[in-house]
Order: sequence, then structure tokens, then C-alpha cells
Amino acid sequence: MTVVRLGTEDIAATRFALSPLADLVAALHLLANPPAPPWLAGWAARRRPAVAGLRLLDVFRGAVWTPDFLVPPPTGMDTAFADELARVRAAPAERVRADLAQTAGPRPLVGFDGADVAEHVAGEIAAAWQALLAADWPARRAVLERDVVQRAGLLATYGWARAIEGLRPGYRWLGDGDLQINDWDSAPYVVAGSRLVLVPTGFTHGWISVDPPDGFALVYPARGIAAPLDERTPDALDRLLGRARARILRALDGPASTTQLASLLGLGLGSVGDHLAVLRDAGLVSRVRSGRSVLYRRTPLGDALV
Repeated sequence: MTVVRLGTEDIAATRFALSPLADLVAALHLLANPPAPPWLAGWAARRRPAVAGLRLLDVFRGAVWTPDFLVPPPTGMDTAFADELARVRAAPAERVRADLAQTAGPRPLVGFDGADVAEHVAGEIAAAWQALLAADWPARRAVLERDVVQRAGLLATYGWARAIEGLRPGYRWLGDGDLQINDWDSAPYVVAGSRLVLVPTGFTHGWISVDPPDGFALVYPARGIAAPLDERTPDALDRLLGRARARILRALDGPASTTQLASLLGLGLGSVGDHLAVLRDAGLVSRVRSGRSVLYRRTPLGDALV
């Protein structure tokens, strides 16, 4: 089995981070390895033609390893796609080819020759970003931020061992600072004071990103990705509350701020605030301050109504 070895100080210093590039790479893994799970099948069918010509899809087909140069550990919650793309462009050609060859496995690596291979990969990544995620990133980011908020609550209540263990199937806390991440026999990843970040994505693929001495990242599927962004048709709840308030109430299956709800549902910030005030007065949602944010969630009455 493979473990990530954490000291006491490593656990205390571990943080969450967001990565547009990690979300994109997870999307490419999904498109390269059909069939998609039912809740992502419609998205995959609509988006796959737009990236059908990318050679990276051939690299990711059947892959069990993700190239480290392509997914460096992000710096924090405000990581910008442009900054991540610049790091891809700056990767040494030898490392790019070696990482891609390891990802492709026994299959021949075609189309990634020459000294400008990093620029070629960056061009495909930039095209895939525009075709797949750029327009939807604010809403996707809101989903990922909500996952971080929920897991931060789990962390505060139960500690890091419980929070890390629940990241994805196959992760298991072994004690003494060892976190099992898969069943393959390999040398342990020893954090030893390097930066470790936990990175949610909106797709089903996860991996460990290794870039010592800069740091490590555990990339995992966020909670709530099985639910589409409110594509259902109006029903009795919509007729009772009004469509906007019903959408907000459905979306509050976990804590979220006004800004996150506005991004997730495509509604105006003031409108969301007004609707939340009505739902709160009716006893359907509650609110609590978390740092600089005010988070809303459904009450038991709101849960029962949904």
C-alpha cells in the first residue's frame, strides 16, 4: 500500500486550497475514460466534442497516474488559472515528457516531441479550459468552496484524522501520522515539513500531486457533485415558495454564504439576501457567523419541507 507520512506539525499546518487546473485535469480524465457516471453523463456528452482533438485525452485514456508537472500543489483558496498555466509553460521539457510517458504507460507517446513540449501542453490546456470550464467556473468554484466549509466544520468537530479519512474511498487513517491513499506497494510520501494542501474538484477523479520541496496536494472529489446545478422542473415546492426561494432552499443542504449561493444559482446578490431573510423569518433556514462570513443552512423544518 501507499501512505502519506505526516508529522504532528504537518497535520496542524495542512490547509485547503482550490485549483482551477486540477478541476480541469479531473474533467479531462473523465472525458478520456467513458462512461461517465450518470450525474455527469449529460455534461460529458455535451463537452466531449469540443475537446475531441486534444492529444492529452490519448495520454489520460486508461491512466492510473496524473503527471505532477501538470497539477502542482496550489497556493491557496484564490489560486488563479493563469498562474497555474504559467507554471506548466515553465516546466522543463525533459520532465514534461517523462511525466506524460509515465501517465501513458505502455502506450506510445505521440505528438509531444521537441523542445517546446511544455508550450504545446499549455496550449492544449488553455483550449480545454475555454471549452470546458471557463464560463462555469464561478458556479463550480462556489460548489468547491461549500465543500471546504463543510469539511472545515468536520475538522473543527472531529480533528484532522477524521477529516482526511473521509476525503475519498480508499483513504484510511492508519495512526501514527500515516494516511493510506491506495493499495499499491510503493515508497511512502513523507511530508516532513513541506506544504500539504487538500484540493476538492467537481469531478470523480482524485490523486496525489507531488512537487517537493514545494509541497504535496491530495486532490479529491467534492461533496455534492452528484447534484446538477438545479436543473429540475418546477414542482410543488416551487409553487409554494416561488422558484427562486425553492432553489435557494434546495441548495442549502450544506452551509453556504450569500455570495456562494448567488454564484451557484446565477442570482443577484441582493435578491439572494432578500430571499434568505424571508426563509429565515419562516424558520426554514438559520445562519451562523464563521470568521468573516455568514453561513446559512436549512433548519430541520426546511429539511422536512424539501
